[in-house]
Amino acid sequence: MSANFATSAAPEPNGSTPHDPPPSGGRKLAAQLVAIVVGLTAAITLMLCAFGLPSANGGPHHAPLGVTGPKSTVAAVQKQLPGDGWEITRYGNAHALTRAIENRDAVGGLAFSDDGVTVYTATAGGQMISNAVSGLGTTLADRQHVSATVRDIVPFPEDDPRGTGLASAALPMVFGGMLPAIVLLHFFPGHTNLRTRLVGVVAFALAGGAAVTAVLQFGIGTLAGNYWVTSLGLGLGMAALAIPFLGLESLLGYAGFGAGSVVMMFLGNPLSGLATGPYWLPDGWSTLGQLMPPGASGSLLRADAFYDGTGAGGPAVVLGVWVLAGLALMFAADRRHNRKAGNAQAA
Repeated sequence: MSANFATSAAPEPNGSTPHDPPPSGGRKLAAQLVAIVVGLTAAITLMLCAFGLPSANGGPHHAPLGVTGPKSTVAAVQKQLPGDGWEITRYGNAHALTRAIENRDAVGGLAFSDDGVTVYTATAGGQMISNAVSGLGTTLADRQHVSATVRDIVPFPEDDPRGTGLASAALPMVFGGMLPAIVLLHFFPGHTNLRTRLVGVVAFALAGGAAVTAVLQFGIGTLAGNYWVTSLGLGLGMAALAIPFLGLESLLGYAGFGAGSVVMMFLGNPLSGLATGPYWLPDGWSTLGQLMPPGASGSLLRADAFYDGTGAGGPAVVLGVWVLAGLALMFAADRRHNRKAGNAQAA
């Protein structure tokens, strides 16, 4: 037995035992391990920044606020409010102010009179910004030693007065773009199935938008407005995510799909403003979020469900551009494949 042991442990001519990995292989393995650890650390840090920084810096940022009342009172209010928090617009009377809120020209308003302060809010436009308008009106009324009355001009439906269903729709909207792309790529792989995958994504977007809208509107009671218009808007939002995912995978492989998923999950989702409204996020974060499919889809959902389509044009255009970008990627992948096939036949 000792002889066998000695034979198995005998060194190779280069001084290593048969079971020792080559030194270069060990260095390569260590480098890969370090790269993985650094990459995972960067991903966690990015996730924390994307979700934490906008929340930590949340608050009114250049939010349009309507004010009506005596000129001296309005001028005094403008001096008291922070410069970067609110953008004050004076309206001639309370009727004009409420119309501005309904048309989404203002997130809320304050009407000053001898009897007190009437605070106009639009909860469906954003719960956090609505609370800020209400708190601001109450504070100003206390300073003037008068009472404050709050009127919600654009509320959530009675079945879901806090809009909890709307906030919970953020992740389903994102996964509604990712999941169909993943499933269709699995069951219909290869270049020859590009059109099949595209048809599948469009069909799912229509069905998924109808199903999610039905749950939110008829099951939870979060949404109001025309069901079919709202469902088509949600379907457009899902297509604006899924089609670019298909295009990235077709052109760049799973690395492109993974990169797109990371961007949408770590940036698009927390910056969508679906739960708070876009004016609650810092300016740069808010602008970026509204240019990405989750943010544009959330804004389109608010417009269709609570404002009779007012303000729907901008988000719809953003989503349409994302759809066209995804189609362009798929077209480029198709042309590249045909060119390679032609070169192979010529050779």
